Amino acid sequence: MLHRINAMMEWLQKEDADTAIITSSENVFYFSSFFSDPHERLLAIVLFREQEPFLICPQMEVTSAKNAGFAYQVLGYSDTENPWDLVKAEINKRVGNVQKIAVEKTHMNIERYETLAAIFPNSAFIQAEDILNELRLLKDEQEVEKLQKACELADYAIEVAVNTIREGVTELEIVAAIEYELKKKGVEQMSFATTVLTGANAASPHGTPGLTKVQSGDFVLFDLGVVYKGYCSDITRTVAFRDVTEEHVQIYETVLKAQEAAIAISVPGVSCATLDKTARNIIREAGYGEYFTHRLGHGLGISIHEYPSITETNDLTLRSGMVYTIEPGIYIPNDIGVRIEDDVFITDQGARLLTKYPKNLQIVK
Repeated sequence: MLHRINAMMEWLQKEDADTAIITSSENVFYFSSFFSDPHERLLAIVLFREQEPFLICPQMEVTSAKNAGFAYQVLGYSDTENPWDLVKAEINKRVGNVQKIAVEKTHMNIERYETLAAIFPNSAFIQAEDILNELRLLKDEQEVEKLQKACELADYAIEVAVNTIREGVTELEIVAAIEYELKKKGVEQMSFATTVLTGANAASPHGTPGLTKVQSGDFVLFDLGVVYKGYCSDITRTVAFRDVTEEHVQIYETVLKAQEAAIAISVPGVSCATLDKTARNIIREAGYGEYFTHRLGHGLGISIHEYPSITETNDLTLRSGMVYTIEPGIYIPNDIGVRIEDDVFITDQGARLLTKYPKNLQIVK
């Protein structure tokens, strides 16, 4: 964690900022190895240009924070204390006259901003998102190892899902089977709510599983991810159940062709926009352009959706160390939804897939 803290200290020097107050659980974890969802309570790591950082969390989590490996001061507060009083006191110990404070503007709510502005009335506030995105963009060897394990578990989850399909099984029953088998392997948390959608339900890219039963002729879409030691995986596979139509097979093959084309050009120096346009053009030329309704992908790591966004308007170029998803789809209302998604790690030699479950159309009998 020290090199991450040092990088932030260097940025504070460059920006002539006195301190950075980092409040999102994901970024606190990035700098401290301690992950917590504090709900309405304050969780923050406070970094400085020259002085040692400190972490503040609810008193009941102090031991966990220390055990996570954070080597600096951990402050705990009770539910009857105002944690901002402690933050103010600790910052003032380290910095006599605070002129500029970096915060996560997209995470900090108005109430907390007004509290900080009252505590430090002579301070200016700048956003820390750009440097945080840049630091988290490139994964180190240890991060990639954790992502790879999370992806292996996601591959297993898809295997479980496919093996659970039978006539009359509901979407939620398949969800339950997936998560039960993962719990037996020690998985504590999914990256997001597990999605299983069958038939016309899959035409809603972010649909919610329910009591709809799998029927012959359905395409069944699985979208899921696993958290392993703080890092997320994200995979989507779509399979067919028994009878398939020629048009539905064509839709599937179009999505697969688009996905594989974008993976094939995933090398350092290629832009995010080029990836999106490559996949989108294939779907458009097949006559389904209006049914590909979302971006091609997103960054992946501690958060399920990280910087960058893989869109046709993003000219950011790929760099070795990036991890992101490629997930084109076609969604025809009241008919069918197909999406195929993999997690991609960029090396100097090109793309390495972290998710490996087969993508050729499977017809479950």
